[in-house]
Amino acid sequence: MAIKKPSLPKGTRDFGPLQMARRNYIFDIIKDTFKLFGFQQLETPAMENLSTLTGKYGDEGDQLLFKILNSGDYLKDVSPQDLESGAVATLSKVSEKGLRYDLTVPFARYVVMNRNEVTYPFKRYQIQPVWRADRPQRGRYREFYQCDADVVGTDSLVCELEILLMIKRVFSKLGLKDYSIKLNNRKVLAGLAEVIGVPGRESELCVAIDKLDKIGWGKVQEELVSRGFDPKDIEKLQPIIDLKGSNQEKLSFLKDFLSSSEVGIKGIEELQSVLDLLASYGSDETYVDFDVVLARGLSYYTGAIFEVKVNKVSIGSVSGGGRYDNLTGVFGLEGVSGVGFSFGVDRIYDVLEELDLFPKDQLEGTKVLVTYFDEEGVSYGLRVLAALRNSGVESELYPDLAKIKKQFTYADKKQIPYVIVLGSEEINSNKVSLKDLKTGEQTTLSIEEAIQAVKS
Repeated sequence: MAIKKPSLPKGTRDFGPLQMARRNYIFDIIKDTFKLFGFQQLETPAMENLSTLTGKYGDEGDQLLFKILNSGDYLKDVSPQDLESGAVATLSKVSEKGLRYDLTVPFARYVVMNRNEVTYPFKRYQIQPVWRADRPQRGRYREFYQCDADVVGTDSLVCELEILLMIKRVFSKLGLKDYSIKLNNRKVLAGLAEVIGVPGRESELCVAIDKLDKIGWGKVQEELVSRGFDPKDIEKLQPIIDLKGSNQEKLSFLKDFLSSSEVGIKGIEELQSVLDLLASYGSDETYVDFDVVLARGLSYYTGAIFEVKVNKVSIGSVSGGGRYDNLTGVFGLEGVSGVGFSFGVDRIYDVLEELDLFPKDQLEGTKVLVTYFDEEGVSYGLRVLAALRNSGVESELYPDLAKIKKQFTYADKKQIPYVIVLGSEEINSNKVSLKDLKTGEQTTLSIEEAIQAVKS
């Protein structure tokens, strides 16, 4: 029988040591920031009951859920009639669970199930993989990590301020200097719908406007017409599409433009308050860009919305989020307001790679390799190894009796900077020879001196 070559499922990938070191570099900076701001970590299972997941992401989302077949004879309850009726009739009988599609719905479920133990406002972060049966393409995978932080149980705009501050801190630590945090408010979009004469239709307006930077204003107008908007109403949006200037200039223009809409003015006031809070904190509006046409398609946003784009790279947005008034309502717990956002770790990885911003010493693993010539060297080498590790120096002993050249090649390939060589002279005098592989310098030292040299 021919052996089949192993392969990966489409839309998934392996992460080797270098990728893992780089991913952990990103995760550590994000985690460190979340903790600094008082967020607590949460994990939820990879699978949820389908009843928890379905109906939360729209029809398209339901199609993209990975379903898990029931264990055992999963066809036992399926009748020929069910099969004739198609997938919908069969599904509930063969599958009760699915892989999670995002981290927000599981979070809402957690809050509802633990409503009495949770301290409000509840600040949680979650870094876990999610799965979507999407068509794989560059930058889009079927398994990818999400990195969410949410605060629920408060309407305070201090939460929006903190999101801006966390994004700024993470990007500064990653060395990213050319990016913009687009900021808007769904109430402003609701106000725009009112002012141009289509009250209550902001969702359709948002879906079309959301594509502005991809397809241009001309195509957005065509889409709005096809959705039944009157060309005369669409025309009233022109000054908004052309709006330029500083955040304050845009806000004061909109105060006039939206003066007849109560909800629109409320949105402007909220945005102004967030910018005022930023100043009170001692930060400024660098990187923060009020973008009137930022819409973010998701229907559950009700207040502030964010999207972060890094400039001069080929990748789309790397972070986004917003405020939602009733995330837990779908599970029967009404009125829990929250605000959250998420870092796209895979996209940030691609950005750092494209801009060559990963630290050069990325694969910092073993610092010292202990090498030797014979059996006697092994037992002395193990004592040296114990001393190195007890002092916190990452070190290993070459496991096989092999020519010294082979041991050095191993150190080279693993980019280990130091090698300790143990010959009979070193063993007899209770010393070690320490070789710096970068400079080629070799010195004979006591074990303690060698440890100090490596550490400094």
